[in-house]
Amino acid sequence: MDPRALLHYPAAPGEKYTLRGPKLKDAVVYVVDDDELVCRALARFFRSVGLETRTFPSAPAFIDYTPPDRPACLVLDVRLPGPSGLDLQSALGRARRDIPIVFITGHGSVPTSVRAMKGGAVDFLEKPFNDQALLDCVQRALDLSREQRANRGELVELRRRLETLTPRERDVLKLVVAGKLNKQIADNLGNAEKTVKVHRGRVMQKMRADSVADLVRMTEKLDL
Repeated sequence: MDPRALLHYPAAPGEKYTLRGPKLKDAVVYVVDDDELVCRALARFFRSVGLETRTFPSAPAFIDYTPPDRPACLVLDVRLPGPSGLDLQSALGRARRDIPIVFITGHGSVPTSVRAMKGGAVDFLEKPFNDQALLDCVQRALDLSREQRANRGELVELRRRLETLTPRERDVLKLVVAGKLNKQIADNLGNAEKTVKVHRGRVMQKMRADSVADLVRMTEKLDL
């Protein structure tokens, strides 16, 4: 008997499961479940639609694993020996390991699902579930992972640009995004307005900003 029969509704004759969005050839799906047969079945299923998969038997096994930098999501059973799936979710949060999670469980409850979703889970699926529903959840999780990676990359670049500013240029930057005019900035810093214009131009150039609105967006991302 296919162990996934415990997980899903039977497929209709000839039914094919597909990723509804673009395929993520560089993505990986991690599965954490203490049932080896379920892990194998889910791995076969995800690989059948072109998704690389790696399985783990417990929360500690996944915590000890150092994943490569690529789009990824975690399909996680709620009930595990030792630390539970929810415990793993909390541990990943404390470690600042951002990975979108799709929970699966045969023992769901409202408090458990609420805790999972409040913890940032993409979805919470109770067995049996439709395979396409799981695949759709995984697609959303991988899309979110790609977005998170892009945002992290942008933040690293913005920090690099910020580090090229002199202390005075940083002062000017903060006043520019606060909506101050050059004359007001000059009065505030005790500089000539001409000097402020030079600093302002250098800030725009170093931060690669086309407008004050660009600078505002950047400083918001940098949490200045």
